[in-house]
Amino acid sequence: MTGASDSLLADRALPVMRARCPQVDARVTAAHPSRVEFRIGGGPRHGAIGEAGGDAAQRAVRLAVDLGLPVVGFLDTSGADVHEGASSLHAWGGIARAFADASGVVPTILVVVGPCVSGPALLLGLVDHVVMTAAAFAYVSGPDVVAQFTGMEVGREELGGAAVHDRRSGVAALVVDDEEQARLAVDVLLEYLPPNHLLDPPRLPGDDPVDRACPRAAAVVPDRPNASYDVRVVIDDVLDAGGFLELRPGYAPNLVTGLGRLDGRAVGVVANQPLHRAGTLDIEASRKAARFVQWCDAFNLPIVTFVDTPGFEPGRDLEWRGMIRHGAELVHAYAAATVPRLCVVLRKAYGGAYIVMDSKGLGNDWCLAWPRSEIAVMGASAAVRILHGRRLAAVDDDRAREAERGSLEAEYEQRFSNPYRAAERGYVDDVVAPAETRRALSAALEHLATKRERPVHRRHSNTPL
Repeated sequence: MTGASDSLLADRALPVMRARCPQVDARVTAAHPSRVEFRIGGGPRHGAIGEAGGDAAQRAVRLAVDLGLPVVGFLDTSGADVHEGASSLHAWGGIARAFADASGVVPTILVVVGPCVSGPALLLGLVDHVVMTAAAFAYVSGPDVVAQFTGMEVGREELGGAAVHDRRSGVAALVVDDEEQARLAVDVLLEYLPPNHLLDPPRLPGDDPVDRACPRAAAVVPDRPNASYDVRVVIDDVLDAGGFLELRPGYAPNLVTGLGRLDGRAVGVVANQPLHRAGTLDIEASRKAARFVQWCDAFNLPIVTFVDTPGFEPGRDLEWRGMIRHGAELVHAYAAATVPRLCVVLRKAYGGAYIVMDSKGLGNDWCLAWPRSEIAVMGASAAVRILHGRRLAAVDDDRAREAERGSLEAEYEQRFSNPYRAAERGYVDDVVAPAETRRALSAALEHLATKRERPVHRRHSNTPL
């Protein structure tokens, strides 16, 4: 693969279809020999995609697959070229097919630096990650069509601006100020990734001792189960210093996803965020995590999961919108992942949400728990209400009732919800002091570094999309 790339760079660039289609430029350059880039934009038709442009972009994506290199596309397009009729529709359809073929083979990234509208906007949903500049916007149906069909007047920023895709749709993994910042973001993102699915991510040397203590992580998590805190403090302290890159920070903020390093090894991170919605799982959080876990598995990134959740968020609207289906997406993603999987139970791990967050039942490789963590069907107070509600109601004196309730809750915690009970049953591999989390995780990852995938004798699974 290296030799092929070198020969292509003999003339310092490999243009693809530039002459036929001036608004599409695709190349491997000496400035970025480790990836294939293409750009759709400019020209007399504002980056409209026609037959020649679609062919050029397709070739760029397929060239990336052939070379085993990431593909990065820059989009500034008004959509399919209306001057070419149906052939322009098939043009962007061909790009979509090329991206589908590249999915899970090489990393795919699209950078939106202007408009990306109509059918070609669907390309953003096919790639691994999307970076948008603050002034960019993307939508399938524009403001005029929305007004015609719904009678609602809406501006393009409100309909599909970068802020919308950052916080509401989850399309944008990162939003930056301008194209220069977008290029820097792509550079940083690709530093964590292998060039293709056949290789492991690069391991970088660092000066952060692997056996150092984690005092900030230990101090930030409150003892009270209903008190909030920022789980990113724990992540920053446990991982190599300065190495955490959060992806989709504005979307479903009750769950954190991102990339970091542990003893120089690139890892994917999934964590409940008690700072938002008490760290519960809802539809958006489940989908966000499922997509991320599946992507990490595709490119050989070990997954580290930090658990602190009281359960799934309840609500009629959530159930009507398909909490069952979307929650199952996360179950399937974790259960199917074959990369090394490590889990840390920080505080609460209750009910089905505990199982979903990469529990032993789903096949994780190593589970650590902090001594004061609670692993149970539900919290002690809720359990006592269900198990002993009538008994407590029969106590007339308020002080006596509260004393009895406290005694029953303490008994429940001792019998069911502490990590030592889970460890006795093999659901937890080690109970570690919070300050020792980095050392324990690094040692576990070192042992799991040689884990390999077992062949699956089927065409593919039927994921709960």
